[in-house]
Amino acid sequence: MKWFDYAAPKTLSEALALLAAHPGARMLAGGTDLLVQMRAGRKPADLIIDIKNIAELNELRYERASGLTLGAAVACYRIYGDAAVSRAYPSLHQVASLIGGTQIQGRASIGGNLCNAAPSADSIPLLIALGATCRIAGAGGERVARVEEFCTAPGKNILAAGELLVSMHVPAPRPGSGASYLRFIPRNEMDIAVAGAGVAVELENGKFRSARIALSSVAPTPLFVREAGDWLTGKPVNGESIAGAAEIAKAAAKPITDMRGTKEYRRHLCSVLTRRALETAVRRAQEVQ
Repeated sequence: MKWFDYAAPKTLSEALALLAAHPGARMLAGGTDLLVQMRAGRKPADLIIDIKNIAELNELRYERASGLTLGAAVACYRIYGDAAVSRAYPSLHQVASLIGGTQIQGRASIGGNLCNAAPSADSIPLLIALGATCRIAGAGGERVARVEEFCTAPGKNILAAGELLVSMHVPAPRPGSGASYLRFIPRNEMDIAVAGAGVAVELENGKFRSARIALSSVAPTPLFVREAGDWLTGKPVNGESIAGAAEIAKAAAKPITDMRGTKEYRRHLCSVLTRRALETAVRRAQEVQ
């Protein structure tokens, strides 16, 4: 690994000042992606900025009225270890507990998973489905972006030079709402998804009031299938409606063939996983109506 300098700022302003002075610096939260990529020579850096000591990036706060603030450096174990967050967002608990293994979950963060911008990332489709937004800070101030806008290409995101992801905000769950993420992997754990589907629904009077569906591992970026959710809106909550949305998701997929699966197999999985995830989300929504 190439030599690098190390800094551990205590405040957001200190981190932004370091970024402004060193545009090629890399952010370190858990390091579960970054350190591997640095060893492979894929992400060289002269300066590593350790953000784990910055309060805003470690905030994990849930309020029933406003929703969840999830700092970019919050490790996965803190999410599924927080009873209030797990009750309000069982799907987020689910995702945080399947990223890597126990040791990885003690270091890896959802914010890092998002910034790494892998098409196969497990947390991003669910964040998209939940309507999450990103708080981004830079020398010029702050801005907010929707998670579906964040990833621009494999390993690429919308962060400009001198910017960092501070936190994500997930809206408060509404009555009659439910969400789920499902993936298919060749092994039982710690594998990269061949395909995945994250969904969120809101039900009212036996119909879908709204729905959002996103896919992983079937496009250059995590894929928001807006048309599938829009198609469900107003439809009765039944197997026929769910199957129709699953087919729309399948048609929207843009997979490739690689060592983990053919593009035809991935398209098939999009339909199966979307259908099953919707069934789980509907069941969760009906339980809280």
